[in-house]
Parts: sequence; structure tokens; C-alpha cells
Amino acid sequence: MNIAQKDINKVLAVFLSSHFFIWVLIPAVSNDNLPLDTIEALAWGSNLDWGFNKHPPLSAFAVEFFYKIFGNQDWVYYFLSQLFVVSAFFIVFKFSEDFFKNKIHCLISILLLEGIFFYNFTTPEFNVNICQLPFWALTVYYCWKGLKQNDITSWLLFGLFAGLGILSKYLFVYLLIALDVFFIYLIIKRKFNFKCHVSLISFFIVLLPHLIWLVDNNYITVTYALHRTGIEESNFFINHISFPSIFLGKQIGILVPFFVMFFFITSKLKTKINFKDKKLIFLIVINIVPILLIFLTSLFMGVKIRTMWMTPFYLFTGVLLVYIFQKKIILRKFKYFFPIFLILFISSPIIYFYISITQTNKRTDYPGKEISQIVQKKWDRNFVNKIGIVGGNEWHGGNLSYHLKDRPIWDNIFENIKISFLKNTEDGFILIGDSATLLKICNGIFVEIKTQAVCMIGEKK
Repeated sequence: MNIAQKDINKVLAVFLSSHFFIWVLIPAVSNDNLPLDTIEALAWGSNLDWGFNKHPPLSAFAVEFFYKIFGNQDWVYYFLSQLFVVSAFFIVFKFSEDFFKNKIHCLISILLLEGIFFYNFTTPEFNVNICQLPFWALTVYYCWKGLKQNDITSWLLFGLFAGLGILSKYLFVYLLIALDVFFIYLIIKRKFNFKCHVSLISFFIVLLPHLIWLVDNNYITVTYALHRTGIEESNFFINHISFPSIFLGKQIGILVPFFVMFFFITSKLKTKINFKDKKLIFLIVINIVPILLIFLTSLFMGVKIRTMWMTPFYLFTGVLLVYIFQKKIILRKFKYFFPIFLILFISSPIIYFYISITQTNKRTDYPGKEISQIVQKKWDRNFVNKIGIVGGNEWHGGNLSYHLKDRPIWDNIFENIKISFLKNTEDGFILIGDSATLLKICNGIFVEIKTQAVCMIGEKK
């Protein structure tokens, strides 16, 4: 299979649109409920702020923007997720055009990403990891463009997208540290231009509201992030060995399909690396340094690195590998590469569909819509005011907030709840949680639905 240079953009368009369509359709058809992290983002989105107890606010802003337009249609949030994924792919492709004379190499760099399950199997769940993808790609793209053109616009856009990346997830800082390493390299080579500091203006303008919120809320998201790493666990010394070892093992396993694909389009994997090549150094820095920093964090701090955190880290891996071995890539072997790519491209959504249909105890099998319909009917029969607040955890409360027609704001008021305070509000409220707790505090209508207990308090008819 040979692809003419003039057809590269058409092939890319077919790939991106096919990927987009498949990964919107498959979960929309097979899932009964949105995934956990998407519901969580929607819960936060119902009560927007410049930060939340677990993460910065951008993922919540994104889902709430789409909710305002489309409402509670599940396919919309699969659409949103693929919008972030496919846009990242396209940005990486545009970035790679500056590194390859032959555009088939740009295409191969993107097709290789289909061998990493972060960019297919896990993408239906829109979360902070997916939210980072376009900003990770754009930050790298405009950093390189700034280095190349040294214009104010590129540096301001670099700062803007870097700030949006931090607002997606704090782990984004590993990319920024890696880019600082490259800046240090340029300083050593006396090729550094201080015009890049203009990027700090847009960077801090974007971050300022969140930084103020963070101070006002006692750095709650930072505390949560440290807790998620398992840094407080026992056997602390053992963690310094086991956690980084597990991390490395998982990364190798994740990349196996990626390297299998690459093997089928190359000859001998021997090449000379020119460490005076600025482009190569940049690619090494943006690909290797963030992963190395994560590994060192686990090694020296004894913290657990969760697999999904690595979602954006491999976006430019294809570009790096193809750049290093571009002289060893045999284009006539594309006829062997393409079937392997096609197998991975097709098998991943089939496996997802099969698991979704056959396993019935997943989060995406939760009867969130059914529970909400029952709650809505009981509310309409008994109360005249609308539902203003839903109290409970992000999952159960978030599902109610998402499905109920009033789109009540979610708030974790289940803990330390003050019924007297809530009764002073004009709108009614609903609590969802375990029966034992709700029976003690509910002085409204109590009902058990499926596995959940619900307390409804409002202005009775």
C-alpha cells in the first residue's frame, strides 16, 4: 500500500474522522450511564468555581459549557472527549511537519499513537487526563514555534496554553519543567532569547483566579493530589522500590503494541544519534524528561503513580521515534504496517463494546437515569418548588444533578449537613446516600430506590 504525498492530508482526515465517529458511537450505544470521572466533572460543573476539592476547574468548565448547549444527552460527552483527543492528534501532526520533509513520516507519527490505549480504549471517559491533551500538544507546538520564530504572539500563546494545561491538571507541570530543561540547554549553548519571558504574562493571567481560590481554600487540591499518591501509606521504605518498579513495568506493557507497529515499518533499529541536532534534543526533552521526572518522583518520594496519569505523556512519542529512525523506515513496508494498525484500530472498540455489554457491574451500568426519573416523579407529586440542591457524593449526587430536569447544583452537603440552613432557601433539596444516615436526619419524604436512599425536602403541595 503506497500513499502519494498529495493524499496524506486525505488519509489523515479519514483516520481522524473514523476515530472520532467510532469512539463516540461505541460508548453511546453500549453504556447505560456516563463514566465516573465524567459524572464527577458534571457535578462540579453544576456549581462552578475556580477549583474543586480534587482538581482545578477546566474539565468542569468544559462539560458545563456542553451541558448548557446540549443538556443531559450522554453522547455529547463522548463527543467532547473525542474532540479533545482528535484535536491533540491534529496538533501533533502540524507540529511534526516542521520535523519531516516527507509527510508520510508525519502520518506514521500519528498512526502509531493508535497503539497506545490511552488514545483509544480509555478515551470515552472525559476527565482531567483527557482534558490535558490539546493543551499539552499546543504548549509544545507554540513553545517550538516561539523558539523558531521568536515572536510575541507565539510566546503569549505558549503561556496561555500552558496555563490552561495547569488548570486541567497539576501534573501538567512536569511538561513545563521539561521545557525549562530545554531552556537551560539553550542558555548553556548561548542561544537563549529572553523574549520567551513574555509567556509569563498570559500564563499568570490565566492562573490568577485559580491561585486566589487555592489560597482561600487552604490548598485543598494540592492536599488531595498528595493523598492520591499514597505518600502516607505504611512500608514507606519499600514504596521507594516497589512503586517505581511497578510504574516502569506498566509503561513497558503499555508501549508494547506501539513498538510492534513500529517494528513492521523499519529495517534494523540501529542509527546514529546527533546530539548537536536541536530538533532531536527538543523531542528527547519533551518525551523523555517528563517521564523521567515522574519516575524520580516515585523513586525519591516513594509515591504511587497511577497509570492513567500518564495519558498526555506519550503524545509526541511517535514523532520522536520516527525522527530518530526516519532513515531506517522503509515506506514499501507500509503494506505490513497498515494491517497491524488496522487490527489495533478495529479490535480496541470491539473489545470495549464486548466488555461494556457482557459485564454488568460497572459504573457505566449504574441506573442513574432510572433513579432520577423516579425521584423526579415523586418530587413533582409532593412539592411545588424546584429542586435547587443535591447533596451526596460526586457519583450518586452527580448523577441526580445531571439527570433531573431542574439541573440542581451538586454540593457535598451530606457531611455536617445543616437542615435548618437549607430549609431557609427558596428551592427544595435532595440528599442521596445510605439509609441508616438519612433516616436519622430526614424530616421530609424518605424513599429507597434501587440501592440508594433518598431524602426530599421542599415546599409541599
